[in-house]
Amino acid sequence: MEGRASRDGSPRGMLDTWHDERPVRRARGRPARPVGREEMSDVYELHIDTDVTVQLSECCREDAQAVFDVLDGVYQLEDMTNPSPQMATGPTTTVWTATFDTAGGRHQEVRPTHLSALVGATLTGGYHAVDEVEKVLAAGFDIQSLQSVSGDQETEARLLLASR
Repeated sequence: MEGRASRDGSPRGMLDTWHDERPVRRARGRPARPVGREEMSDVYELHIDTDVTVQLSECCREDAQAVFDVLDGVYQLEDMTNPSPQMATGPTTTVWTATFDTAGGRHQEVRPTHLSALVGATLTGGYHAVDEVEKVLAAGFDIQSLQSVSGDQETEARLLLASR
């Protein structure tokens, strides 16, 4: 790299790159364009801003399904993990997990939904997306906010859901 200069004539360091040396993405019928940090950042931020992971605990399968059905009627279900029955030697906690994309979905009206017992819910995702999911849950259930933890890009809200 020694002796090479940037476009403006200043010495070029090892971490500097030429814009025209970046990989190029070619889409059918479109001109080639460089794949840059900006594009990758946009995709990353899109997922941070719209995906919310919902973890339900302290509930039975039917109550977990009722909560997920409410969210699935409004948002697009991205991923769901059902706990598998395992041989346990002591008390265990079952956690039901699903990820919803708040940018997609059917956006159906939410009606009050019955739960057989209280359900603990943890929502994790971008600030706006978690807030939107919390509003949807408040339309279908009585909710009590237990705790909120905020980070640089994401927030986590802990709720207690009950029947209306």
